[in-house]
Amino acid sequence: MHKLKSPNTVSYRGKIDRQARETLNHHAAKVFWFTGLSGSGKSTLAHLVEEALHGQGIRTYVFDGDNVRHGLCGDLSFSPEARAENLRRIAEMVKLFLDAGILCLTAFISPLEGDREKVRRIVGEHDFFEIYVKCPIEVCEERDVKGLYKLARAGKIQNYTGVSAPYDEPRDPALVLETDKCTINDCVQAVVDFVLETLNAERQ
Repeated sequence: MHKLKSPNTVSYRGKIDRQARETLNHHAAKVFWFTGLSGSGKSTLAHLVEEALHGQGIRTYVFDGDNVRHGLCGDLSFSPEARAENLRRIAEMVKLFLDAGILCLTAFISPLEGDREKVRRIVGEHDFFEIYVKCPIEVCEERDVKGLYKLARAGKIQNYTGVSAPYDEPRDPALVLETDKCTINDCVQAVVDFVLETLNAERQ
């Protein structure tokens, strides 16, 4: 699905680079990638973490599946190939936000390890931190306010992660949040602490 780059395009760089933007912001730009089943709490956590970081003067932006599917990836289906392309586009977009000096919080099921590794390569190993929002599918189904799991169980939604499509658990995530065992506030605090530790390490 990904076509070759145009031979007639060249990269143009102005005088203001990522380092200059990060200096202006007083913090580094990084990507904290929340992955997990639908209903695990990825988007809720990402937005609450953003509120906490914003309150500390950190420039952030949250990317989540619903918002991206409304625009940038509105032409894609949910086939394995389209999902891979969806994540590729997101990774390229996030890379631009990094160049802008923005700390990115992304909330996507991103079920396949291979696709997540491609995102990591696009973004860059040094800037990519995978956060596994771990929750049993039974609990996710109980939280399913949209009724999507029920539709998937009835065969009315195809390629639904956890039901008719696989989810590869991260093998070595930077952080694991067990949202069926911990409170939302504890999970938010754990992420905020991890983000701040990461940014502080970058300054040293």
